[in-house]
Amino acid sequence: MAHTVELELAGRTLRLETGHMAKQADGSVLATYGDTYVLATAVASQTAKKDIDFLPLTVDYQEKAYAAGKIPGGYFKREGQPSEKEKLSSRLIDRPMRPLFPEGWYFETQVIAMVISADQSGTSDIVGIIAASAALAVSNIPFNGPVAAVRVGRLNGEFVINPDMTALESCDLSLVVAGTADAVMMVEGGAAGLPEATMIAAIERAHQEIKRIVESIRKLATAAGKPKRSVQTEEIDSSLRKAVKDLTAAAIRKAIFIPNKSARQEQLDAIKAEAIVALAKEDDPDRTRHVKLVFHELEYTEVRKMILEDGKRADGRGPADIRPITCEVGLLPRAHGSALFTRGETQALAVVTLGTSDDEQKIDALEGEYYRTFMLHYNFPPFSVGEARPLRSPGRREIGHGALAERALKPVLPAKKDFPYTLRLVSDILESNGSSSMATVCGGSLAFMDAGVPIKEPVAGIAMGLIKEGEQVMVLSDILGLEDHLGDMDFKVCGTAQGVTALQMDIKIGGITAKLMEQALAQAREGRMHILSRMRAALESPRTAMSPYAPRIYTLKIKTDKIREVIGPGGKVIRDIVATCGVKMDVQDDGTVTIASNDEASAKKAIDRVNQITEEVEIGKLYLGKVKKIMDFGAFVEVLPGVDGLVHISQLAHHRVNQVTDEVKEGDEVLVKVLEVDRQGKIRLSRKEAMPDPKASAQSAQS
Repeated sequence: MAHTVELELAGRTLRLETGHMAKQADGSVLATYGDTYVLATAVASQTAKKDIDFLPLTVDYQEKAYAAGKIPGGYFKREGQPSEKEKLSSRLIDRPMRPLFPEGWYFETQVIAMVISADQSGTSDIVGIIAASAALAVSNIPFNGPVAAVRVGRLNGEFVINPDMTALESCDLSLVVAGTADAVMMVEGGAAGLPEATMIAAIERAHQEIKRIVESIRKLATAAGKPKRSVQTEEIDSSLRKAVKDLTAAAIRKAIFIPNKSARQEQLDAIKAEAIVALAKEDDPDRTRHVKLVFHELEYTEVRKMILEDGKRADGRGPADIRPITCEVGLLPRAHGSALFTRGETQALAVVTLGTSDDEQKIDALEGEYYRTFMLHYNFPPFSVGEARPLRSPGRREIGHGALAERALKPVLPAKKDFPYTLRLVSDILESNGSSSMATVCGGSLAFMDAGVPIKEPVAGIAMGLIKEGEQVMVLSDILGLEDHLGDMDFKVCGTAQGVTALQMDIKIGGITAKLMEQALAQAREGRMHILSRMRAALESPRTAMSPYAPRIYTLKIKTDKIREVIGPGGKVIRDIVATCGVKMDVQDDGTVTIASNDEASAKKAIDRVNQITEEVEIGKLYLGKVKKIMDFGAFVEVLPGVDGLVHISQLAHHRVNQVTDEVKEGDEVLVKVLEVDRQGKIRLSRKEAMPDPKASAQSAQS
């Protein structure tokens, strides 16, 4: 039996239906919003995975080409590897839901959100979060939700819920906010350097709508939900807990203060290994796993206790302290721009490459095709954390970190008309101990300035953490990997000295209040200003000169009716310019011509060719032209490439001319003057007016 709930949301109807499609899944919901339809399913295995202490959850968001009436490209004509948008949307669904599964749920769980119809609103990712949460809510899978999400924009100073793609382009803020009825679980988005107070207000406005959606999901779960499966929490013998604590607690507290990440982890692993050997029993196959579980619980407890009660962190810093920072620029002689940003044990090598319009990336999305002129690629090689494992193509984490850094830097980049380059920024993480995406933002800003990209102002990023036990709360600046792993929040804030350009927040507990967010943002601003001061000490502003190895791009504007002449029949003219001048060249529909070359002389040669082709004759101006055709009544002379005018026989000389060939022949170069250009564009020339009059010269000589 099908059950449905409906809700008016930002002028459109959000409809959630279960019991109609995919009924063999543990839970399935079809969510519709306008003409966007997302089918979400949730399934959990019947047997728990052995020897694990983590949630085995997989979330996949898929866009079907048929949803937009398209046939996939490529040889196979079917959906292939997930696109970047699909990977990012999968993360958006996963992140707010993962903390809401109960402890001890070790059953393989899979959530799939399929976009089966898509309009041009661009809301399929938001609908995917809602559909996935609803599918879990009606399923028999234990879940402490539901969660819901909206996108909030700001247009002309007013907040807009779920703006469509057209409106979003004009917004100075775009945030995806997800949460429960009680608290916010996730924030992801960017802004054009807005104040922290505006970001908080946007999140609070989004939460108002989230509460309404959550209530609708609850109504659906009440009407059609299945009884939840029980979670069997594994019992660990209390005497074993005491033995592990007595054996390791003091050693753990001492090891935590080892400043070097690798050395600290080696010591912790050694303590754990000693405990396993000391407490092993041959007749208890689960004992080793129980020792590991208790050890990790102690590690978690000791780190948090040390921070909350003593105000001490693993590397000895106070809650708001930033690790030592060094910034280096111009390291790579052949790169167009480079920077090495080091903060503590996190290091990012950021390298900028300047390209032309040929280097733009074409994206074929459900909402339509578009081109990217700025690409940020984040790489996380295994040596950055002292590991030896195979190199693989970027995973969801790398894609997500790169997207966050790209969003942070994009607001400060110059407009295409002012700086007509395609920009690629690559961040290779060389060391990692927390906040490598924020190091990418800082290093990326410096690399752009080193390349001579006229960014509006530098951007810095900082990762904030949270430790919360009851009423005890501590907000941490510039968190380590250990604090991220054992803490309750990962709150990344990027911005300029003026305001915020990007946010990403993930919560591992039941949510976070607006008051805590305000505190975290205020502390993040202090840290950001400190980091910006260190960056400015390395490079105050963008370099005025670009690398000699970077292409020079020159922009011309021609009349649209001249485009066909520059391109030529079948592209013959433009191909000849490119081949003979050794440049890259592009002509746009509005008459904008871009010419790119590493050699200034070659570019000038190409510019001269374009100017010759597009130049228009001026009345009264002299031109050195070539005779193209002889007629009885005169001669046709080419005064500009492809532009001919008629010199009538009466205008060939000051004396009477009997035959045209008496004065000129085909191929002769002659100086002519433009007498007239009529409405049809016909040009009347005079050779006589361009020559001195013999009679006047003679009279002048006599006098």
